[in-house]
Amino acid sequence: MKTDITSRNHIELLIAEFYNKVRKDELLAPVFQHVDWEHHTPIIVDFWASLLLGDQTYKRNPFEKHINLPIGKDHFDRWLSLFQATLSENFSGEKTDEAISRARSIAGIFQHKLGLI
Repeated sequence: MKTDITSRNHIELLIAEFYNKVRKDELLAPVFQHVDWEHHTPIIVDFWASLLLGDQTYKRNPFEKHINLPIGKDHFDRWLSLFQATLSENFSGEKTDEAISRARSIAGIFQHKLGLI
């Protein structure tokens, strides 16, 4: 039986598994090949820990890092697909459902701000 997301360790697992998929994906990997994953991963963990666990360590603007990336609606669709797959492969429960909902919301807001929808 899968557990729900209840700790920072769970979020670290989620992000590690998700970005392993991103780095292998033919659509997303080229967009993010410049990323220093060792530096970036803890920042993303902080972001999701703030959203899902109420952790207050994330103090950045996530949108500004995406403004100049060569991304379109198809990239967001793939990002959501991989994120949701990673969640469902590893977790189940209320926080897992919340993570999916928040990911969809973030993707929608980013696409709107980028003029993609």
